[in-house]
Amino acid sequence: MDNPPIQIPMGRPEELPREGLPSPEHPDPDNPPYGIWSALGLLLMSFALMGVLQGVFVVAYAVYHHVPLATQAVAQFAIKDAGAIAMALVALVVAHALTLALAWVLVTRVGKFPFLRTLGWDWGAGLTFWRSVGLALLLYGCGVLIIWATGSPENELERILRSSRTAALITAFAATFTAPIVEEIVFRGMLYSALQRLLGAVGAVTVVFLLFALIHVPQYLPSYGVIATILLLSFVLTLVRARTGRLLPCVAIHTVFNGIQSLGIVFAPYLEKLFPEQAPPAPDPGLLVELIIKLFHSAW
Repeated sequence: MDNPPIQIPMGRPEELPREGLPSPEHPDPDNPPYGIWSALGLLLMSFALMGVLQGVFVVAYAVYHHVPLATQAVAQFAIKDAGAIAMALVALVVAHALTLALAWVLVTRVGKFPFLRTLGWDWGAGLTFWRSVGLALLLYGCGVLIIWATGSPENELERILRSSRTAALITAFAATFTAPIVEEIVFRGMLYSALQRLLGAVGAVTVVFLLFALIHVPQYLPSYGVIATILLLSFVLTLVRARTGRLLPCVAIHTVFNGIQSLGIVFAPYLEKLFPEQAPPAPDPGLLVELIIKLFHSAW
């Protein structure tokens, strides 16, 4: 009997199914259709977009105001002029939008995979919405106690917030509506998924939580209590991603945490009039320890 003819699949090599990849119908956030180089590329491009666009926006604004295009003159203008600071923040929002567009291209392989489901944009069997909100509130409470205990000298972000009301409002908007989504997709979405396949869950949690915290250090120096809070936030968010296998709880926690801060930014002028500034009482160390224990119990 003649052997049946061998069927050879047609199409370009990248269109053929590869062993180990999930199907578009059943995407797996822990086995994504992209690798570590795509994840690192998105991370680097997000930094590049922020740097380039902020430079372009600020220089264009400086030219409009007839500032000499000397490096020192533009640098001083960028950090002292309220309008220039606001333009830099607008550029940040634009960079976030472009980063999301690039993430869509990489995650979906240009439309071949569903974007949100591939990232794990659902609650799954892990944290629900209200549990995520509660965890965010607990995290924020820990942060407040840490900052009270260690002090909070002026940092770069506070200088930006005081530069103008416009800068404060743009910062509040970005911190609540764009930064949590973009940062979670970049770090706990693409980067964590690619790293855990390469290094395992423990290695991925370690790298992602430290890298996320590290990039936030410059804007908060020398406020070491704030930096410690960012470390705690980053660790819990990455742990939640590892334990639940889903990204949406991380986005919810991050958004609520930042949203509380943004409310403080928006209403700060009115609160300062109602409650004249006074030194807060030192927190009870036992309360801080108790809150942190509850926090890790909730995340785990």
